[in-house]
Amino acid sequence: MSKLLWKALAVAPVTAGLAFSGAAMAATTVDSLEQASAKAPVQLAQITSVSQLSDVQPSDWAFQALRNLVETYGCIQGYPDSTFKGSRSLTRYEFAAGLNACLDVMAVLISQSAINPDDIAAIRRLQDEYQAELAILRGRVDALEAETATLRAQQFSTTTKLRGQADMHLVLPFDKLETATNQETSVSVATRARLNFDASFTGRDRLRIRLQGAEGNALRPFGGLAYASGGTYSAVTIDDFFYRFPIGKLGEITLAARGLSGSDWVSSTILPYDGPAVADASGPQFYDAGGSTSNGAGLGVALDFGESLALDFGYTAGYPGAANPAVGVFAASNQSYIAQLSFIPKDSFLNAGIAYLHNDQSIGFQGGRAGATNTYAGLLNLDFGGFFVAGHGAYTDFNGGNDFSWTAGVGFDDFLLEGSKFGVYGGQLPQLIGKANNPFLVEGYYQIPFNKFITVTPAIIYGDAKFTGTGDSTGLWGALRATFRF
Repeated sequence: MSKLLWKALAVAPVTAGLAFSGAAMAATTVDSLEQASAKAPVQLAQITSVSQLSDVQPSDWAFQALRNLVETYGCIQGYPDSTFKGSRSLTRYEFAAGLNACLDVMAVLISQSAINPDDIAAIRRLQDEYQAELAILRGRVDALEAETATLRAQQFSTTTKLRGQADMHLVLPFDKLETATNQETSVSVATRARLNFDASFTGRDRLRIRLQGAEGNALRPFGGLAYASGGTYSAVTIDDFFYRFPIGKLGEITLAARGLSGSDWVSSTILPYDGPAVADASGPQFYDAGGSTSNGAGLGVALDFGESLALDFGYTAGYPGAANPAVGVFAASNQSYIAQLSFIPKDSFLNAGIAYLHNDQSIGFQGGRAGATNTYAGLLNLDFGGFFVAGHGAYTDFNGGNDFSWTAGVGFDDFLLEGSKFGVYGGQLPQLIGKANNPFLVEGYYQIPFNKFITVTPAIIYGDAKFTGTGDSTGLWGALRATFRF
């Protein structure tokens, strides 16, 4: 190996460092690999003094480094507008161009013996001093490359991510609710586990297949728990199956084979206690008025009007009609439609929405099946920066009667602990089968995030089911929910 090559290798670490410090010494102005082929290279101007760069000041932390590169080695170029753009990110193309420019200068200087021998000696001394550390680092890089190659060869999918959530509830009745048909008199456990397979084929779409199993529930006279659904783990089901894709900049379309109805079609339910609260009554439940058709196929359209307005439409046809070619989707016995206009600006204290919901199933009101239902609702949230006041009202008409339900609540974000959510809400729930009047429920909850994977939510819940006939229809519960995300 020639003496010149050894010298070039000796100064290579320095030239690499010099190239990194010059963020704008590129031969092109590409911002990404995708743009590289579409943009023509910019003819840069060679400069002889750092003062020729209008956006470089003596107070800049890298001023001396740039001055050395320009005035000593002459391997820095400026943009045609006499700028350096030192705060802009460095692309691979720019790094290659800058490194090549400095290596060319170094090669000439070495061939002409124009580099101070003391500098080369210092570089060699540093290389010898850190030889062991460099060898360790090289070994780690080799091991990392081997592990990366193994992961790529054995990865589950290049397009799909697996996400999971497990919810565990412990519910203790302080005041026992007990009638002939509804008894909640002892401590109970309810759990639910979900696995979401989320795939994307364009980077902006999503295909979701969700596997779910659940066992147990509580607060049944009030709609149950928000994160529980009864059943047994012997019957794991496909709970969600849908494909969502954008329609330009207007919004997105969702095609569902199973799992979407009611509030699943809307951009937001507006109410901040929908999610952190433990009881399903926080929903709010008018989205399920007349029964749920979530086990059917559906179509959703979400339209965005700027950054504040969203208009959502959703249609769900419940099985078996949607699965039976003799009946068809639009003649299914159970169908629901929803339309909601939401005002949800990012920088405003006011969030609001109005919704219309039609349901043909209609098994959820007093007296059993009541024919089709029509629900009209308004939702409001006033967020005063960490403190909110929110609520909703919903009017439902059905064959033989009508119903009005509502909830209202207040709460605090980051209450005592960063990331926590504290709230109290209550209200009159929709009528259910066997009820002469609307059930009433109040809940106080405190959601505590231990980290980004574990959240614990204690809650106190009072309810009056207002059963007809004899028995105690009031109850008081203490609940503790633990949520694990992975």
